Amino acid sequence: MPRRSILSAAERESLLALPDAADEVIRQYTFSESDLAMIRQRRGAANRLGVAAQLCLLRFPGQGLSAETDVPAALLHWIGRELGIDPACWPDYAAREETRREHLIELRTYPGMEPFGLADYRKSVHSATELALQSDKGIVLAGSVLDALRRRHVVIPALDVIERICAEAITPANRRIYAALTDALSADHRRRLDDLLKRREEGKSTRLAWLRQSPVKPNSRHMLEHIERLKAWQALDLPAGIERQIHQNRLLRIAREGGQMTPADLAKFEPHRRYATLVAVAVESTATVYR
Repeated sequence: MPRRSILSAAERESLLALPDAADEVIRQYTFSESDLAMIRQRRGAANRLGVAAQLCLLRFPGQGLSAETDVPAALLHWIGRELGIDPACWPDYAAREETRREHLIELRTYPGMEPFGLADYRKSVHSATELALQSDKGIVLAGSVLDALRRRHVVIPALDVIERICAEAITPANRRIYAALTDALSADHRRRLDDLLKRREEGKSTRLAWLRQSPVKPNSRHMLEHIERLKAWQALDLPAGIERQIHQNRLLRIAREGGQMTPADLAKFEPHRRYATLVAVAVESTATVYR
């Protein structure tokens, strides 16, 4: 089964978007003396402009020039001013695919640029795992991975690799979160949580479905039902402070996901995930009842 993408098409595009504001172009793309010396070794204005653009793109967003890359006019004009070259020669370079590829391979070994390797992959997974304890949003994790690689001047791999890093980080983070929400549960806690997925004797719905209903009108009968539900949540008697074992963002995310699932779907989860989800739903629902 294909791995589910954790980034939308718009998010993928934004992660590798090139700066177009003048101040951002200056901050990211001002050349050093050694950069200028290397660039000026190229023969012809188009080659010098092209190599300079390749170097800029390797540094930010972190990948070199491809046939699909739309280099902003602001960047070309900035490079032209730095090198004393008319950017009108850009099409002469952009059309030569083999030259672009050769320059990119050469620049990946240029001082100050590091190729992406297995050690970078493992380090990225580790740091993304720590962040995934706070948020499992793909754009947040991928942005953090890219920022760390750029700070270390590591050439950015394909976005599919970045997605794989994030997906690999989410799995151990989820295991740690599920453990944090379930390790303190006794056998009685687990039994009471399992009972939430069973049908009520006096109705067709499960206890969980009934508990998640809200009073329709503020009359005496519905207020009694509201109080009854609150007592039922309290009767779970979950360990004190269990909600503080994980980041609030992840607790709310798990609770919302659990609230959107049917009891039958929740029953299919492996035990750690099922109990962790039910704990999150119980904590959030109890807080909601009190409001």
